[in-house]
Amino acid sequence: MPAPLMSPNVATQAVDAGGVRRTARHTMKAFLLERYGKKRPLRGADVPLPELREGEVLVEVHAAGVNLIDAKIRDGEFKLILPYRLPTALGHDVAGVVVKVGPGARQFKVGDEVYARVDDFRIGTFAEFVPVQEASLAPKPKNLTMEEAASIPLVGLTAWQTLVERAGLQRGQKVFIQAGSGGVGTFAIQLAKHLGATVATTTSAGNTALVKGLGADVVVDYRTQDFEEVLRDYDVVLNSQDGKTLAKSLNVLKQGGRLISISGPPDPDFAAEHSYPGFLRFVMRLLSMGIRRKSRRREVRYSFLFMRANGAQLREITRLIERGAIRPVIDRTFPFSSTNEALSYVESGRAKGKVVIKVK
Repeated sequence: MPAPLMSPNVATQAVDAGGVRRTARHTMKAFLLERYGKKRPLRGADVPLPELREGEVLVEVHAAGVNLIDAKIRDGEFKLILPYRLPTALGHDVAGVVVKVGPGARQFKVGDEVYARVDDFRIGTFAEFVPVQEASLAPKPKNLTMEEAASIPLVGLTAWQTLVERAGLQRGQKVFIQAGSGGVGTFAIQLAKHLGATVATTTSAGNTALVKGLGADVVVDYRTQDFEEVLRDYDVVLNSQDGKTLAKSLNVLKQGGRLISISGPPDPDFAAEHSYPGFLRFVMRLLSMGIRRKSRRREVRYSFLFMRANGAQLREITRLIERGAIRPVIDRTFPFSSTNEALSYVESGRAKGKVVIKVK
């Protein structure tokens, strides 16, 4: 059974003389990770309102996207590279309204509708309020609801940083995007198609119409076909699956192609970029040694991508959404009180597109 939320706060929001909402409360409801543990329920609790640091604004959370990384952090899979101080609220995606501006923050004002993938070590969108660095924030797309907007940041930035920033995907190139009906897949297919690429993906037969409607040109039914036997001479592979799939992905790439994995293993470049201590860099070198060796043998390039918050890139994504080039794909929306159920549903792997929590 999920842990229930505690009793409501007595403090409420106030409205100043100019009619602008400002927060007048001192606590908020949040779903907390108290100890690492596989499938361990988050606990609903009243916690102090977060204090703002330099360059941050306080966002009233209207909706929060749910991602597999939330479950992996809860399970303890990232505690070496993301050592959070517990207890902490989980949640990476937010759409909401700015209710307070912190020191040094100049880009946004109280009342602005915004969305973001919040920064590592400042996560916590499974809550009524969350602090966000202005550099990680962008105006919410005008043509999306709060729930639709909350579904975008993490998967949108993952796709952008893979296909645009890392791969430099060009018109006429071929890209293989695994798990096309998932959160990253549904966004990445649309972005790749907008960039003018030929797009291949894997999914089940029941989701073929969905991924074709998003722009997939070649659809491989993973239950009856082996993508390794169907696809040839691709320029880019976005890998989001297990190690076996990662190794097979090398065989669909042309010479000089790019294999970019968002599911690991981390490589030495990633370790160097994040200035990890020597033992962690050594571990990451060992973990990725096999795939890096195979990549060199086939004359393709392997890299690991761990997406990061980026408000400027999110603004680019906003422009594409407002022009109709990309649309959100949402499977289910859960009430805030059902945050644990939403997390379990994402873990099940059944979601087509994104899962969202409606907070306000």
